[in-house]
Amino acid sequence: MIKIALKPLLKTSSSLLLAALVLTALDISLGKMKPSIIAQETDLSEEKVVHLLQEPRHRTVHRAGSLFLLDVQVNPGDESFQHIHDQAILLTSIRSGAGPSNGTVRAITDYATTPLTHNVSNGGPGLLRIIALVNGGNGIAGEPTDRPSGMSSNPQIENSWFRSHRIELDPGEETLLQNHHNPTVIVQGTEGTVHVTREDGITTELDMAGDWAWRDAESPFTIQNKGQTTVAVAINEGRE
Repeated sequence: MIKIALKPLLKTSSSLLLAALVLTALDISLGKMKPSIIAQETDLSEEKVVHLLQEPRHRTVHRAGSLFLLDVQVNPGDESFQHIHDQAILLTSIRSGAGPSNGTVRAITDYATTPLTHNVSNGGPGLLRIIALVNGGNGIAGEPTDRPSGMSSNPQIENSWFRSHRIELDPGEETLLQNHHNPTVIVQGTEGTVHVTREDGITTELDMAGDWAWRDAESPFTIQNKGQTTVAVAINEGRE
């Protein structure tokens, strides 16, 4: 009876020993794999770097040749991917996170010769929004001979890649018929209602800060304030 009882016990002990050896070997094997798994996770966690035109918060809303119009929007607390600037850019600021920017315009042309990689973050509490005109061309060198007609003021910005005028219209006020020799975007900088009317009478209505209308080169138009308050408008050319 005792011998019969010992056989299953010995068999069970052998099975447990074999199982322990298998688990030990498996653990050693997994131990060898762990470093490569960790390295892979580290690679995947590296910050993504993209070109400006592929950064999702810099959305391309219009393209004409080497000119790209971007509607940049960064929500409160959000941050863009690291992105590469290697083209001249004209920035019409609609809102910072802190509030309205009233359509102020600035140009950064150094990017065309000295690329920069950075990201854009917004501490809030509001939306950050910029209407950006990107010029991927070489610009126009030398003394400008392509200034528009019908303008009553000098440009605020004029360089090889861009020209920008800022106008403020009282309620009901309308510009003269103006003609630009380069592709042009009209950007509403403050709240109100604006009509951009072509020479043939077809009108585009802008009714909030950040709205825009695109005009091809040699396409005359007027701008009229149809609202009840003074409105600021940026008229931005991309010089090709």
